[in-house]
Amino acid sequence: MSLSIYDIDPAHSGAHFSVRHMMISNVKGEFSKVAGTVTFDPDNPAASQVEATIDATSLHTRDEQRDGHLKSPDFFDVAKFPEIRFVSRNVEAQGFGEFLVKGDLTIHGVTKEVTLRVEGPTPDAKDPWGNTKAGATATTKINRKDFGLVWNVALEAGGVLVGEDVSISLELELTKKA
Repeated sequence: MSLSIYDIDPAHSGAHFSVRHMMISNVKGEFSKVAGTVTFDPDNPAASQVEATIDATSLHTRDEQRDGHLKSPDFFDVAKFPEIRFVSRNVEAQGFGEFLVKGDLTIHGVTKEVTLRVEGPTPDAKDPWGNTKAGATATTKINRKDFGLVWNVALEAGGVLVGEDVSISLELELTKKA
């Protein structure tokens, strides 16, 4: 049995997003506080599991005013919904080091099934302090309106201020449990 259990290392992991702004550019942001557990069995990927929690208050887009608006009831409403959560239901191998992870994503109190495309985990490596580490990258795309994030403004020239499709990328560093 080659089952390994890892904790997501919050100091070396992040959840990043990109969304269209004014129909002309993309605004990027991140949530810097990601925690959770990855249980991985390379011999039986279906036995693998992922549970992750993102602190929605850790949102940062390099613009304090925009961050405040995104944290407000118009968008994430972090006072009422301080966490974003993902719990896997199915892990399926797609080739060497590539997996599809289907699970429930909860944002803004709304839970929907999403599929993450995962690269990794990398082979285990020892850090200078003797901890066993691995890494993984996961990506997906969601429609923010599916999660109740519906605020927008129509533009004079046509279109809207904020796009509906949101690209999500998770960069995870994992610490193997003893």
